[in-house]
Amino acid sequence: MPTYELTLLLRTMPREELASVLKRAANYIFDQGGFLRKINNLGEQAIPYKISNHGAVHKKASYFMIEFDSSTRSIVSLFDSMGRDVDIVRNTIYNKNPSEDTTECKFNDEIQPPMLRNEVLEMIQIAKDKEARRLSRFSVYKHNTGLDYYPFQR
Repeated sequence: MPTYELTLLLRTMPREELASVLKRAANYIFDQGGFLRKINNLGEQAIPYKISNHGAVHKKASYFMIEFDSSTRSIVSLFDSMGRDVDIVRNTIYNKNPSEDTTECKFNDEIQPPMLRNEVLEMIQIAKDKEARRLSRFSVYKHNTGLDYYPFQR
């Protein structure tokens, strides 16, 4: 199971209600078969912009970060169930360890002049194709008169 990071913005409320909202959020995760690793309280802060959610406008929120493990299939339903909770202003789920791009760097290819690199040649070909398409849109109409000039032009 991959590790995820859930960022929660909760509406301003007393400490006891915050605890009950966090318990509900934890139960959402447990119901999907996940388990918690860490809960961080980042405190109550002003939101950078007004957020309208569930019929109320919020200017301040309590920020929490929950680190948890869960299956990838359960993330959509978890996000949906948290979005329906009235006390949660905003929730976002991030993958804690995204898969790394495994591109190989080949030094011999990099030290070649740009005109000999395959990547540069591909980019030049793409640019030529785009230019050809652009010019074909504005091509001059051929009159098919058999003359080298257009006879009806003054």
